[in-house]
Amino acid sequence: MTGLQDRLTPQQVEEFGKELDEIRQRIVADLGKEDVDYINKLIKTQRGLEITGRGLMYLGFLPPAWLAAVGCLSLSKILDNMEIGHNVMHGQYDWTRIPELNSKTFEWDTAAPGDNWRHSHNYMHHTHTNVLDKDRDVGYGILRIDPDQEWHPYYLGNPVYAVLLAIFFEWGVMLHDLEVDRILKGEVTWAEKAEVRRRIRAKAARQIGKDYVAFPLLTGPLAPLTLLGNASANVVRNLWAFAIIFCGHFPEDVESFSEEETQNETRGQWYLRQILGSANISGGKLFHILSGNLSHQIEHHLFPDIPARRYPQIAPEVRAICEKYGLPYNTGPLRKQLGSVAKKIVKLALPSGTSQSGTSRSEPERATVVTGKQAAAA
Repeated sequence: MTGLQDRLTPQQVEEFGKELDEIRQRIVADLGKEDVDYINKLIKTQRGLEITGRGLMYLGFLPPAWLAAVGCLSLSKILDNMEIGHNVMHGQYDWTRIPELNSKTFEWDTAAPGDNWRHSHNYMHHTHTNVLDKDRDVGYGILRIDPDQEWHPYYLGNPVYAVLLAIFFEWGVMLHDLEVDRILKGEVTWAEKAEVRRRIRAKAARQIGKDYVAFPLLTGPLAPLTLLGNASANVVRNLWAFAIIFCGHFPEDVESFSEEETQNETRGQWYLRQILGSANISGGKLFHILSGNLSHQIEHHLFPDIPARRYPQIAPEVRAICEKYGLPYNTGPLRKQLGSVAKKIVKLALPSGTSQSGTSRSEPERATVVTGKQAAAA
């Protein structure tokens, strides 16, 4: 864990927060037709890809057609999950008053029920970003992903759990709000999760019925190939979503925090925690779209309800502010960030990965990050 209070002086924190607030206010004031056109175009593209993929499945006896169908369905599910569903359910388009873009009623093509996800992600994760024992996205109740998580022999399976979570990611996210680990510890009861379980059953039945029963049966004798194609598209989407999300939250140098550090947190301190607890992924325009612009995880954590298409626009400003205050701005290509995450997962499977100093960063690594106080003194 890090000392948030040691990063900047109270005056610097206040000024830092005001500068980020100004960026937010400027973008909010500028929202309009271009943003609506963008999301509508993406929805149209996503639906077109799904229709094309479903149609090509009727030619699934031809290997090129089957592969093309899987490709179209994979892209459709990635767009629906990342740039459309995730961002719409964050309330990024509530200002439009368009019913189809209402964050409270939108439902996506994945196993996690929208209402459950809005609680575990929008509220718990974005309020308590990287706060151990509060942010359940830290390890998803399955992995040891931070050295300040107490080691247990169970974590020897860390790499295996990570691979399984990546393959079945939508189902892992579906079970996330059930909080099985807390039920096993007696912190909550099975009965208290009755409504969560009801939503899970309903959504799981819908997804299984659609991808593994209804659409395969519609293709008649090609049903086994269609089922395999739908399963393949879901796995592609799962692997992609896992990679993007983990690269935005868990590479080396991304920091964690204690509940005590975040008590009575000001707006500026909350902004500071978002920057220290996030990482970006560099790439081109198409890469950013397919990632739901979560390749700009720093900007997303700062402004989760601003349309994600705006993140590339403000990223240079956010980075400049970080440099001004001597704060790290963690970014790198996908291969670098993913390699860093993989190394961390393997390392923390062992008790030797436990932090000896009570910090998430080794002392030599910490020394390379210049604090705001040091920058001011320079």
